[in-house]
Amino acid sequence: MIKSSTVSVSSGETPRVHSILFEIRPALGGHAGIPQETRLLFRGLSLLKDLRVVGLLQSNEHLLAKGLPAEARSFFGPMPIHRRLNRLGRVVISIEQGTGMWYLGATAHTVLMAAQRLLGGRYPLTLFEAEHFRDFIWRRFFAKTLPPDDFEVVTRAGFRVARVPWYGMHICAMVSRRFGFSIYPKLDTKGFDLMIVETPYPGSVDERTRLVVRYHDAIPMLMPHTISDRRYHQSWHYRALRENVARGAWFVCVSESTRADLLSIFPEVEPRTLTIHNMVSHHYFDEASSADRVQEILRTRLNTGIKPPIDPAIKRRLFETERQGAQIEYLLIVSTIEPRKNHVTLLAAWEQLRVERFPKLKLIVVGALGWHHKPIVKKFRPWMERGDVFLLEDVPSAELRLLYKHARATICPSFGEGFDFSGVEAMKSGGVVIASEIKVHREIYKDAAEYFNPYSVDSLVEAVKNVIPEENAGRREFLRKEGADVSQAYSYENILPKWHSFLVAMLDSATTGSASQPVSQGSSFSTLTRT
Repeated sequence: MIKSSTVSVSSGETPRVHSILFEIRPALGGHAGIPQETRLLFRGLSLLKDLRVVGLLQSNEHLLAKGLPAEARSFFGPMPIHRRLNRLGRVVISIEQGTGMWYLGATAHTVLMAAQRLLGGRYPLTLFEAEHFRDFIWRRFFAKTLPPDDFEVVTRAGFRVARVPWYGMHICAMVSRRFGFSIYPKLDTKGFDLMIVETPYPGSVDERTRLVVRYHDAIPMLMPHTISDRRYHQSWHYRALRENVARGAWFVCVSESTRADLLSIFPEVEPRTLTIHNMVSHHYFDEASSADRVQEILRTRLNTGIKPPIDPAIKRRLFETERQGAQIEYLLIVSTIEPRKNHVTLLAAWEQLRVERFPKLKLIVVGALGWHHKPIVKKFRPWMERGDVFLLEDVPSAELRLLYKHARATICPSFGEGFDFSGVEAMKSGGVVIASEIKVHREIYKDAAEYFNPYSVDSLVEAVKNVIPEENAGRREFLRKEGADVSQAYSYENILPKWHSFLVAMLDSATTGSASQPVSQGSSFSTLTRT
């Protein structure tokens, strides 16, 4: 955990505490990608003494129950504790399963929200007191990424509730557009200096609140053939992005490659953009471990969502192999199973490698079943039934760290990415990385990866041959050492000060009217963090 950094506040001076509303809706998702970054950034900013971070609770599709009034009072006076807890408990339940007849309620609520906006009103945010519901906040939003030591850091924060579903906000704009204009709600963010959202947000904020969009990638715009729910996903991304640009939002991009893509779409937003790379979880580090545990992980983490299920005899064969003390050699990919991640090219290259030189080489795939996964899994299935390809799910970080370390190589074969956590995680865990030759991989991984053409099976085969044979041990060792150095750039200690410098500089500039000017990315980190 980060303890402190250089102080530049003069003696006796009390730094101003800025209030930030932080969208944590993406943290309701899976282990990796945007959900992971949401948890890591919320935790990081919560450590800073001069920032007060408040989480915004919202669901993608569920209409949430109403939280508490700002002062926990009803029309008849202070609200008794039992009534407050009952109302907050209903918020928890609505996040999990929606309110009664939630679809009709969400539709009606969206219509009312549009009418409210047309009349110049603001969408209210209610209060969520987390004191009695810290278990829920921790396990539902943060436990998939953060270690238990961070429980106090993230659950002691304040929280607000936006009842309207995130999808409902998009639908409101989509339907109203048929009448010639898009209606996006305006959140009542009075009292917050800034709001951070993790994707283009389908709404606006109070005039005194700055909106900062954490921009992960422009894939819905530039690679729409690879996304889920293509028609709606592309349209919602574009129109919310356009709304945010028009209303003066800042865009903090996860890579220079993503920033270049954003500026190719909206060049006018250049003065309000900068790049701060993702920070990588402190779960990943190089530690002494035994490869003997790999078989155990394979037996216990096989994906159960594959239909029809894989023959249980595969687990029995693994158990027999484990009892004999044999270790397996394998290539590893950690990624959602969907077309953009390029699993099919990897599979073809792996098949060729087995025929030409490495007949015992296995392939381990860690990741959820994403959109359009069925054709990919269909190609995997014959090898899965033989016990040579393994699709794993819900792999805890400690086990994933071990898989990274003992893989012959971690393959990052994507056609397009905004950042790509898996390569950096592998490097931090003592692993070796082979990555597709795309701009963002060159930017993030630098010389710490072996590169290949993502459209060429032969190119990937040659890259693997350059790395995993024993006669190329020198190349492997070079990549391992280089990876250890490169991956440090994405630690909390290096990324969090950049966020702090940017946010404080931008917020302080609000008093001078110069917020449209670019903020230097080299500003000094000037406050203690909370221990």
